[in-house]
Amino acid sequence: MNTNIEWFKQAKYGMMIHWGLYSLLAGEHNGQSSSYYAEWIQSRLQISNTEYEKLASAFNPVFFDAEKIVNLAKECGMQYLVVTTKHHDGFAMYHSLVDSYNVYDFTPFHRDVIAELAAACQKAGLKFGLYYSQDLDWHDPNGGGYLSNDIESAGTTWDNSWDFPNSNKDFNVCFENKILPQIKEIMSNYGEIATAWFDVPMTLSEQQSQTIYDTVKKLQPNCLINSRLGNGKYDYVSLGDNEVPETKDVNPNEVDYNSIEGFKPSPNGLYETAGTINDSWGFSYHDHNWKSPEQIYQYKQHLNSLGINYLLNIGLDGLGRVPMVAESNLLAAKKLERADYKFNPNKL
Repeated sequence: MNTNIEWFKQAKYGMMIHWGLYSLLAGEHNGQSSSYYAEWIQSRLQISNTEYEKLASAFNPVFFDAEKIVNLAKECGMQYLVVTTKHHDGFAMYHSLVDSYNVYDFTPFHRDVIAELAAACQKAGLKFGLYYSQDLDWHDPNGGGYLSNDIESAGTTWDNSWDFPNSNKDFNVCFENKILPQIKEIMSNYGEIATAWFDVPMTLSEQQSQTIYDTVKKLQPNCLINSRLGNGKYDYVSLGDNEVPETKDVNPNEVDYNSIEGFKPSPNGLYETAGTINDSWGFSYHDHNWKSPEQIYQYKQHLNSLGINYLLNIGLDGLGRVPMVAESNLLAAKKLERADYKFNPNKL
């Protein structure tokens, strides 16, 4: 029996963190703006890897404090934390021996962010989860997404078509040489991992999804795997970005298992919505559309009433800080809960 199943049902609320080199650009580059997703800026503005790698030399977030961030999550009533280990840009936020393009080897910061957050969560009694982009990788010439460029994205293309325009890409090479080995690393080196948060399955074969699923289970038997792994291999269902459904409606006869939106049958009755505290997931200078404390509280209450966990994302800035408004609104939302704030579903 997986002991995390009952925990997940009761967890209700978690913190997600998107953080990487894109946090330095903060949605702006050469007088141009990113899309509403600042973490997609490399694709949106077709920034070459040579240019983008320059950010690594400036990445020295001297105010990053894992314990302070984890204690904030705990103070807000969150039961778990999920952090990006590698986003679509291919840059790892941990010390990877598979690829030197990581925060430990490639930056003056020279610290393992994931190790520090894992230790802080263990100390505070929060469950720890890891996000990993298992399909897209713009730093790898064989990164995925190239079969799906007819579908709109938050960038220009799903794959890196500006550095690697050739049509002979083979995701199998990237999968075997980087993706799977890095998944083995993150599932082996950071203690107990409660949730594995994968994203946008575009190119993965059914066998590759199964291989990832089996690998995670072998290394972390109690780890719960989200539905964005793809091809119907999952333990719990991730709804769409910021998706707040009115009702819980699952039609098993009309399910696209590779869609990142909507309900799917959940083998353990587990559901989660990952949402952002503003519009972007990564930190953005120009995104001031912060969710108010009342909105945060009401979204959480509504989702929880449907049996859906609310995983609320903050994007740390280039210095490693939680944005001031994000912190104050999260704390204020918790005060509303303590004060038994009257939930009004009409304000959703």
